[in-house]
Amino acid sequence: MAPKNKLQMIGSLLRKDWQLYSLLVLPIIYLLIFKYGPMIGNVIAFRRFVPGGSIFGEKWVGLHYFQMFIHDPTFWRVFTNTIILGGLTMLLTFPMPIIFALLLNEVRSKKFKKFVQTASYLPHFLSIVIVAGMILQLTATNGSINALVQFFTGEPINFMQRAEWFRTIYITSEIWQGMGWGAILYLAALTTIDDSLYEAARIDGANRWKQTLHVTIPGILPTIVTLLILNMGSFLAVGFEKILLLYNPLIYETSDVISTYLYRVGIGSSNFSYATAIGLFESIIGLILVFSVNAISRRLTERSLW
Repeated sequence: MAPKNKLQMIGSLLRKDWQLYSLLVLPIIYLLIFKYGPMIGNVIAFRRFVPGGSIFGEKWVGLHYFQMFIHDPTFWRVFTNTIILGGLTMLLTFPMPIIFALLLNEVRSKKFKKFVQTASYLPHFLSIVIVAGMILQLTATNGSINALVQFFTGEPINFMQRAEWFRTIYITSEIWQGMGWGAILYLAALTTIDDSLYEAARIDGANRWKQTLHVTIPGILPTIVTLLILNMGSFLAVGFEKILLLYNPLIYETSDVISTYLYRVGIGSSNFSYATAIGLFESIIGLILVFSVNAISRRLTERSLW
């Protein structure tokens, strides 16, 4: 089809459904101003930024700030923490909504199912500040968890002062807060599976487990693949707000991640160019992960975002 004909076809579609396309105007403006516009600021990763001077930096320094964090042992400590926390988050929190949705799908009592769904959604709507406050209260020396610990062992544990406990506490809170909300998309995907497939499986003698394995999971596999690829883009962007509210210098060994390190270096120390270089490095890794997972998924499952 000639380019002119393509343009004419696009123009006719826009004229036909202009009311629907007009709804895209505000989201596009939002993305341009708050998502794509700030990307121009990445230039200060290559220029020396001086507070009060040009927003694009005063002097070109090339890869100076990249060399700084590559030779900075503190950066590699927080980078390792980020990889571990990101990996544990993907390994433990990503499958939980899928498992939860599959279990809910087997519940036959509609009232009980609605109650469990509602109760599991609620933590998602809680403010991060409230969630962090709850965690700190529960893990305090005189908190509810230590009350049980003292009942069985007699000795309380200073959870938030011991680095080895932070990852367990963080991952557990992430599962609790996101499991119910994450299951919504999978529950919606389950409703699109044709009932005749289950009937055919039952006729072939498949029990509930085999029906789940050979009918249900393949039915929601496109949703799983899509969400996995999208989540890989934020693999290194481990929950900044929650960690910032929970961590302290005593547990930096396991709790300090790239985002909190950027906050201290960029905002706390006003070293904006250095922080931008690290942030750009993090974004590039996230982009590489998205393309890699998409390519692997396309090769193994023949499903991908593009």
